[in-house]
Amino acid sequence: MGRYFGTDGIRGKANVELDAKKAFDVGRYLGYFYSKNKRGKILIGKDTRLSSSMFESALAAGITASGADVYLVGYCPTPAIAYLAKTRSFDCGAMISASHNPYYDNGIKIFSNEGVKLSSDIEDLIEDYIDGKLEIEYKTDNQIGRIIEYQHGLELYMDYLEEKFPLDLSGMNIALDCANGSASTTARQLLSRFNANCTVINNDPNGTNINTDCGSTHPEAIISLMKSGNYDIGFAFDGDADRLIAIDKNGELLTGDHVLYACGKYLKEKGMLKNNTVVTTVMANLGLFKVFDKMNINLVSTKVGDKYVYEEMVKNDYILGGEQSGHIIFSDYLTTGDGLLTALNLLFVMKSLNENSNEIANELKIFPQLLVNVKVKDKESVLNDEIINKKIKNVEEALNNNGRILVRPSGTEPLIRVMVEAETDEICQEMVYKIVDLIEAHG
Repeated sequence: MGRYFGTDGIRGKANVELDAKKAFDVGRYLGYFYSKNKRGKILIGKDTRLSSSMFESALAAGITASGADVYLVGYCPTPAIAYLAKTRSFDCGAMISASHNPYYDNGIKIFSNEGVKLSSDIEDLIEDYIDGKLEIEYKTDNQIGRIIEYQHGLELYMDYLEEKFPLDLSGMNIALDCANGSASTTARQLLSRFNANCTVINNDPNGTNINTDCGSTHPEAIISLMKSGNYDIGFAFDGDADRLIAIDKNGELLTGDHVLYACGKYLKEKGMLKNNTVVTTVMANLGLFKVFDKMNINLVSTKVGDKYVYEEMVKNDYILGGEQSGHIIFSDYLTTGDGLLTALNLLFVMKSLNENSNEIANELKIFPQLLVNVKVKDKESVLNDEIINKKIKNVEEALNNNGRILVRPSGTEPLIRVMVEAETDEICQEMVYKIVDLIEAHG
């Protein structure tokens, strides 16, 4: 983790941790870095939060002041920027978004011309410039960059997804929760191209309502809609539309684990699951490990974060991976998680197998899970405490392969996260607090 860049770009409260000056400085370095031997060409997209236009202007000003041209996509999903940066000869693409965070936060996520997160080496150089360790001259005369509207970029991205899926969704009723975010610009538009009947909620962004009691992190509204109407499936996106939670026709949640199961099973049956492996994180439900084991599908787990999932996929040539939270990566199509792409893949599986949304993952048994965060002074000393580690081992033995315990530090806060999965909620409660109480006494 850098001084400003985390695993998902720079993020923080707008004009507190991340201000317009910092966005300008990021732009200054990007423009300079990509214009050393030519005129750089940099793409910018944004989500719908109030501060996004301010950061877009600051970033664009910094880039053009350093001599590169800026192409503005406007409001769009994060994966659209990754796709365009890779396929349309851009030096890099910047997305202004804080994903599923509240509206008052924002962030800058930068993708290379390979469509992946910028390398940590370049992030380090940007941080050095922000900290005043490097001087960059301002360009003058005809060397100043231009700002160009690139609104057809969104169409190019949707055209690409449409081409990839030979789907006819005539007669299908689909509910959409766009989280008052980036999906408001694409979800209904794209699914309508396949003749789906779409009912859309939280599709009216006003700058301050993105992710507010809606979308993938608050699916209560779309669950209620699904239960009150006659829908085949529902899709809830997060603020920048790179993740998706689905809801089946009965109003039951289909998490990222369900999606990985349904798509992994389909690819395995068709002989298309490369290296017979699906990638997930340590937070995946035990039920997914057990059902894939029964189906002889390898499930590789990484640290939490879609970045780590994608790294593992690239390293070993896997094509399907993702997180329980709904970040799913289909690397044959795109380099990053994409809520719309996930929706299309699920619909394709349903259509191909002629199964309803409540049938595509019904063999996956989800184990009850309880996660408790414990505030501590020193994460390392807790994790290395012999008494605590002995108790964790005792809990593991007591669960005896019918459950599991995961104790890990938060990456951003002074917290230890204790998670137990077991066959009943009662066992989860009992086992979690054996560890939590001990940490509170010792930590």
